[in-house]
Amino acid sequence: MALRNGIRGFSIFSSSFRNYSSTGPVINLQVNDKTGVATVTLNRPPVNSLNLELLTELSNTLTELEKNKCRGLMLTSSSNSVFSAGLDLLELYKPNLDRFKQWWSTLQQTWMKLYGTPYPTVAVINGHAPAGGCLLATSCEYRVMLNNFTIGLNETKIGMVAPDWFIASMKNTVGPRQAELALTTGNLFTTDEALKIGLIDEVAVNKEEAISKAEKFLHRYDNVSPLARALTKQTLRKDAIQDLVKKQKTELENITSFINNEKLQKGLEVYLESLKQKKKQ
Repeated sequence: MALRNGIRGFSIFSSSFRNYSSTGPVINLQVNDKTGVATVTLNRPPVNSLNLELLTELSNTLTELEKNKCRGLMLTSSSNSVFSAGLDLLELYKPNLDRFKQWWSTLQQTWMKLYGTPYPTVAVINGHAPAGGCLLATSCEYRVMLNNFTIGLNETKIGMVAPDWFIASMKNTVGPRQAELALTTGNLFTTDEALKIGLIDEVAVNKEEAISKAEKFLHRYDNVSPLARALTKQTLRKDAIQDLVKKQKTELENITSFINNEKLQKGLEVYLESLKQKKKQ
């Protein structure tokens, strides 16, 4: 991630479920005992910004699901308007470096786990999904999105460059050409635009319909060998994951050195102050 010109303006289910009390309030996890499908709901109001606590809970949840032979995952939001607004800028602004390192390392680990899950994954995008929200969605295998929202990696519009693994997720979803256009412009796509370029797979009129479509996708694998499916997926995605594994420590060192860049911190200060002023209006 690199700075260019500073920062600018940026339960539901019936059937038989069991709840895991080990997960914190920022993540709600339900598993359907009949199907083995898990529903992971981001629950950090108001916009599910990805701070250390949320990422830690999500990472731990993904680990727990794999241990318990999860048969599929639906990732969604408790908000009616935001899937996830992306990385929490307060983790970037005047950070405690020890916490910052832990946060970035957890972000890396969370992506590797979600992108490389052996079980099938669907993002039920029931709100806006810019930046890190788009990363979570593109890390899944399938995306169902409600109308009247936006999605995209818009880092260039706030003066930053998306890390290689953000880019890899986008390229895997829409292909190199569309990814290049999307990333260099920092475009946020409407639901219809996202469908046209393959950034999402289906559109739903409400969350209930989106969940139904997500479940239908997961049912495609009912008669497919879980092991064969997992190995095929991991073969297709291993290069991007192995690339991050190789440079994980170097990336952490580089971004830790970069985070106190004067222009970056000043840009964050201006942007965060603008958010405060908007709340007062």
